[in-house]
Amino acid sequence: MATDAAISANPPKRLPGRKYDRQFFFAMTLLLVAVVAIGFAPTYYLAGVFRAPLPSRIVHVHGAVFSTWMILLTVQTGLISAKRVGWHRKLGVAGFLLACGMVVTVVLTAADFALRAKGNPNAEALLGLLVVPFTDAFTFAVLAGFAYALRKDAAAHKRLIIIATAGISRAALVRWHIPILLHQMQAAYTATYVFLVLLVAYDLWSTRRIHRATIWGGAFLILMGQIGHYIGPTAAWHAFAHWVQSWGV
Repeated sequence: MATDAAISANPPKRLPGRKYDRQFFFAMTLLLVAVVAIGFAPTYYLAGVFRAPLPSRIVHVHGAVFSTWMILLTVQTGLISAKRVGWHRKLGVAGFLLACGMVVTVVLTAADFALRAKGNPNAEALLGLLVVPFTDAFTFAVLAGFAYALRKDAAAHKRLIIIATAGISRAALVRWHIPILLHQMQAAYTATYVFLVLLVAYDLWSTRRIHRATIWGGAFLILMGQIGHYIGPTAAWHAFAHWVQSWGV
């Protein structure tokens, strides 16, 4: 009887579960938008967007598509926060098509970079760097693809979308005017892992376990972020990069 009374007097705490999902993922989206806005403000947003002095037309297209993705992501998470699930689902197809456009423009922008490297004394070193946008494009394509395939599993879907977008935020972080990040590719990759830490912390706080999408999506992001160090210097990669250079984009 005394034991029963003690248990009833100190009932186990109920975990939050998915109670705060809407607020958390909307906040994560706003944080990603802030990261991108800060990174690209000097050379793109504050430079006039379409009037910004970018090196080629395809870079302008990529900037527009990238920005549209961030806007759509904000709208989509905002719709979920407002419990407008029907509208969110209708925009989902547009989101999938835009994600495909993201991958295409990243690849074409990389090809444009390769073409502009011709005649540069450091051309081979620059072609080695081409591994970065290609691995980024592949990482985003896989994560966004799985997010779309698992769209009926809301918990997995939203985590994979955040991880996919965190991966491409590397391009913004490397432009932050902070010595540890500016033009420091590895540091920028590491900084994207902050979003993984936040997801893990939220999972543990809300359910006391890390969601499988956080585990597998995060592991894939980290793997692809590191694999370029080993691929970039190889003869096979440079042969591929020269072929990309021949596209003449």
